[in-house]
Amino acid sequence: MSRLPISPEEFHRLAATVTDFTSDYLRRLPDLPAFPPGTTGQLTAELFSAPLPEQGMGAEAFDALSEVFSHSRPNSPRFFAYVFGSGEPVAAIGDFAASVLNQNLTSWRSGPSAAAIEHAVVNWLGDAVGCGGFRGSLTGGGSSANLMGLCMAREAKAPANEQGVREGGVIYCSTEAHMSVAKAAALLGLGHQAVRYIAVDGRFRMDVGELRRSVEADVSAGKKPVAIIASAGTVTTGSIDPLEAIADICAEHDIWMHVDGAYGALAAIAAPGKFSGLGRADSLSLDPHKWLYQPADCGCLLYRDPASARRAFSHSGDYVKTLAADPVEGFAFFEESIELSRRFRALKLWLSLRYHGAAAFRTAIAEDLRLAQVLADAIDRQPALERLAPVELSAVCFRYRAGGDDLNQRILKRVIQRGRVYISNAVIGGRFALRACIVNHRATEADVLAVVSEVLAAARECDASVPVS
Repeated sequence: MSRLPISPEEFHRLAATVTDFTSDYLRRLPDLPAFPPGTTGQLTAELFSAPLPEQGMGAEAFDALSEVFSHSRPNSPRFFAYVFGSGEPVAAIGDFAASVLNQNLTSWRSGPSAAAIEHAVVNWLGDAVGCGGFRGSLTGGGSSANLMGLCMAREAKAPANEQGVREGGVIYCSTEAHMSVAKAAALLGLGHQAVRYIAVDGRFRMDVGELRRSVEADVSAGKKPVAIIASAGTVTTGSIDPLEAIADICAEHDIWMHVDGAYGALAAIAAPGKFSGLGRADSLSLDPHKWLYQPADCGCLLYRDPASARRAFSHSGDYVKTLAADPVEGFAFFEESIELSRRFRALKLWLSLRYHGAAAFRTAIAEDLRLAQVLADAIDRQPALERLAPVELSAVCFRYRAGGDDLNQRILKRVIQRGRVYISNAVIGGRFALRACIVNHRATEADVLAVVSEVLAAARECDASVPVS
């Protein structure tokens, strides 16, 4: 008898209760506030920090779900704050099924179907973004994928696994690069000072001329260039670095090319022309939990050469050796990844892609790109607002023209309090910016246009001198 007993019948009843509850939530989702009204840190701490019960509560444990949901930020069609997916429901069902199955996806022998499905999904992703033939694995997100990609770069260009970081090495990225790059440099023993931040041009893309000069100066000084990190969609403005030109410099100087595509690279499904040169990367991070709308977590690292992954990550104890000569049955993810215990992340993505089909995702991403242009045009037509950056993908950065940083910060806070749309902030050219990023399969044109009307309404409420328009 199980020491944590629950009968199949009781499991079915609880699962049905949760299914009914979440189905109702999805039904109400379009009308929910963009942020839960009245929710504060103190309130949530009081609600959810009760002592652990000594005796089980049984089905009553689920009664608190209503409070959990009512004090959570909903996947609203008007959520435009962070680069984060909107939670595709078929994939959520896949997550549930994967949790029931509970595979520890270390290798083929620990999860045969799970391993085969992850290989298939990784192949699909590589083909979809123009990196056919790449291998890889699913990760917790873009930060871990970037760390792994740079670990492969370090081991390929300045090996350190056996004797530690001796030769050092430098890596290059633009001033707009994601914070995970500096974190990876620290974790890999290269240090923050090994990161060369390259200036950007007027479109917030890496300045290739400055990159070349920086690389040549380091080579002349006897330093070892290890990797160049190109952004395929910077987190602030969505700008895309000149991938072909960066690839040329990498080839000329024998430098690893890693592309941080966590935000933008999956847009290559709908707009491949924006990403010329992506297939020349040595490694590439993707985030299906962004622009394939998957529930978190679901990132991906793709790489050209599996031997480079094994060189960086293969170090196994006898207790995990697969003892199989067959290349499929002998495969182990832990030989090409930093993870040993791994959940079955691929099932939700596999089901979601099969259910809707590639064309539906291509259309959804294309619509996000179009809606960003709709919002940008609406901002440009509004004299009270000014746009601060080009819109290359789906991030739109702007501000209230007449006010300084303080007023724009108060406008942002008031927009969120009003609860109709949820946007975030950025700093562009030293100025505080309002930022809307459309990565949302539920959003409509009316939803994105509400950003403009809400910002203007919030401005009037924050400053009596703001004209009514």
